[in-house]
Amino acid sequence: MKEVTGGVCAVRGVRAYGIKEGKNGLAVITGSGTSSGVFTRNKIIAAPLVVTREHLKSQQISAIIANSGCANAFTGEQGLSDATSMAAIVADRLGVRTGSIAPASTGVIGVPLDMEWIEDQIDSVIAGLSDTADGSTAAARSIMTTDIYPKEFAVELSSGVRIGGIAKGSGMISPNMATMLAFIYTDAAIPYGMLNSCLKRAVNRSFNMIVVDGDTSTNDMVLLTATAEMKVGTPDEPGLSEPEFQEGLDCVCTELAKMIVRDGEGAERFIVARVTGAKTDGDAKKAAKAIVTSPLVKTAVHGEDPNWGRVIAAAGYSGADLDPGRISLAISGVTVVDRGRIVDGAVVDMSGTDIEIVVDLGPGACEAVAWGCDLTCEYVRINAEYTS
Repeated sequence: MKEVTGGVCAVRGVRAYGIKEGKNGLAVITGSGTSSGVFTRNKIIAAPLVVTREHLKSQQISAIIANSGCANAFTGEQGLSDATSMAAIVADRLGVRTGSIAPASTGVIGVPLDMEWIEDQIDSVIAGLSDTADGSTAAARSIMTTDIYPKEFAVELSSGVRIGGIAKGSGMISPNMATMLAFIYTDAAIPYGMLNSCLKRAVNRSFNMIVVDGDTSTNDMVLLTATAEMKVGTPDEPGLSEPEFQEGLDCVCTELAKMIVRDGEGAERFIVARVTGAKTDGDAKKAAKAIVTSPLVKTAVHGEDPNWGRVIAAAGYSGADLDPGRISLAISGVTVVDRGRIVDGAVVDMSGTDIEIVVDLGPGACEAVAWGCDLTCEYVRINAEYTS
């Protein structure tokens, strides 16, 4: 497996483009094929997610339309009508069924969608559709809100199959996915069952293991579509195994997820929380998430303060089974607690931009990794002024 350029457009059969005008943006991605999705766990679900989930019952999509600047969430019947209209507008231009279009939105909650603006811009976006790296970047840039930079990543597997995606996300990022959109494509021919199970596993290992601020959005969406443009192997000798595809998909999702955290609102430092020695995978995940979610850990990292007691406390309240007499902790490569005993004189340098926290819980052999960022004054400023 190797990284390739081109983002979502590295995948055969995919075209993309987008525009950004102030806070508003509009993107379209085309590429027909078998499709699966994973959505927010928030009980307040934005209108475009309701429409997209309904359209995905066919297990096929032809295109995605996504806008930024307005979440179209908590907007009632009008919101559902507008989300359907977004799909219909693209379907009309492409000559496909409205039910094969997946709408997505991100931005301010409780504000009606500006359908007039979308209608005014759609022809320019369709005209700009491209299978080049520029097309992918334009689409990724257009869906940004408080993001500082566009997020794209693609790989080519040893079989020649490619997997590529774009994402957006910066704040309202929590382990139950985040205020994030991710649109991922592969040119492999993959049946729905395999596509769906691989996507769920990849999301659980990546987007569900990132934290910026602990909030869960109304608009989270990850879509995976297989265009089947790359013919691999034969019916008797398949050229692409499920483990190989899973590894590639995990890589793309993880890299996009880490980009979201690195671009966290106001973030200055990237935190990796690695938990080992857990009794179960679930325990390892609980502890890792608790560490990167803790405001006290996040502010300590921001202040370059090696207050390791905050990490121990987070692991303790996470719900994970642990043995205080066997727990070990290292920060930035320096062991500060060794099997329940404090290491006197340990000096931790936390001046770097990447801070790794490694906790061994003691009772088992399971492990997990979560990613987060520090909590800064700039985060407060950005969100204090978000709608004003």
